[in-house]
Amino acid sequence: MAIISEVEEESSSRPSMLPFRATFDSSDPLGFLQKVFDFLGEQSDYLKKPSAEEEIAAVVRAAKEKLNKAERESVEKKPADPVEVKDSVKPTMAASSSKPLEDKKDGPIVPNKGNGTDLENYSWVQTLQEVTVNIPVPTGTKARSVVCEIKKNRLKLGLKGQDPIIDGELYRPVKPDDCYWNIEDQKMISILLTKQDQMEWWKCCVKGEPEIDTQKVEPENSKLADLDPETRSTVEKMMFDQRQKQMGLPTSDELQKQDILKKFMSQHPEMDFTNAKIN
Repeated sequence: MAIISEVEEESSSRPSMLPFRATFDSSDPLGFLQKVFDFLGEQSDYLKKPSAEEEIAAVVRAAKEKLNKAERESVEKKPADPVEVKDSVKPTMAASSSKPLEDKKDGPIVPNKGNGTDLENYSWVQTLQEVTVNIPVPTGTKARSVVCEIKKNRLKLGLKGQDPIIDGELYRPVKPDDCYWNIEDQKMISILLTKQDQMEWWKCCVKGEPEIDTQKVEPENSKLADLDPETRSTVEKMMFDQRQKQMGLPTSDELQKQDILKKFMSQHPEMDFTNAKIN
């Protein structure tokens, strides 16, 4: 348990600070955050700002990236366990030492809550229509310091005089005329990419980066409600088929074929369907 307390400063040259006290329970972190937001709502108009949600989300993303970076650095610094080599296997190892060992390839990773990935230098999320890339930059960064090139099949983003933060081939083509970027609070660059094919989930933003398992993508229901009936029907069918495949069950097309066969069998009881197969 931890107590957070801020005491009002007495300095007349600075704005007065209101005290905030709350008890942090590690078993209920959301309860603590709720008290923070209640305090903000009571003491200021910050939550009424149109950009409040995005600003709070940016703080959360930055905190997660900082935590992930610290965990990676901790793993990298951990010394590897010594490998004991028995005399009986030494000749075999010597014979193969001239060939480099192949790195084990990891499989697709689980997508984040935005159906994308949180990487070291940036994070990205997606809907069927768009991909949003968020890149944290030093506080105080001006738009004129940003170098951003969005092409049909390529994305380059960085700061003037520095190596690019992102520079690579996009997973799938985009519509450059419908893409744009902006800098939020001089500390977060947000890029919106409009997909050319708006019926496919991206496995990664830039080729060469870790790929997500698109079968585990979870579109928001509110987003589906915004789609036209035909597109929504197609998306719901894709989602249903993905769940069926994960459980080893027949897809919607296979179920439809089974129904057709069952109806035909009921209409022709005189026929033998013992060896009938559905292709």
